[in-house]
Amino acid sequence: MFETISYNGTKEENYQLLIKQLASLLEGEKDVIANLSNASALLNQFLDEVNWVGFYIMRDYELVLGPFQGLPACVRIADGKGVCGTASQTRKTQLVADVNQFPGHIACDARSQSEIVVPIIIKDEVYGVLDIDSPIKNRFDEIDQKYLEEFVNTLIPFID
Repeated sequence: MFETISYNGTKEENYQLLIKQLASLLEGEKDVIANLSNASALLNQFLDEVNWVGFYIMRDYELVLGPFQGLPACVRIADGKGVCGTASQTRKTQLVADVNQFPGHIACDARSQSEIVVPIIIKDEVYGVLDIDSPIKNRFDEIDQKYLEEFVNTLIPFID
């Protein structure tokens, strides 16, 4: 059974603990939907000052809404459009301090002010993206990027 814990270390130590929790939580489970659902719930519980945490999965050259925590969201995002589509097209994490300054930003939730999107690459193909929004500008930094990329890399064996 999963229990909520307090994260009392440095930001880096807390992320390291989170990644260990992810591996433990998903151990032995092979269902992709269950694993993505638990991954989004775990991140939502861990991260403060966020209003949306979830996944978009690549289907027929567009991103389709997957498991998430937050308000209802855009269902389909064209590859190359918005922050999520840019992350999938470039295969690079998008760290956006102010979404209102991002060309072509897709506003699913008007409260979102900053965003980080990490592409999920499996066997050299874009599987999807991890998308996290915050109602605060400049919410995410390079430490978040490093550890969220590690979080995704830890998740891949459980969705592949």
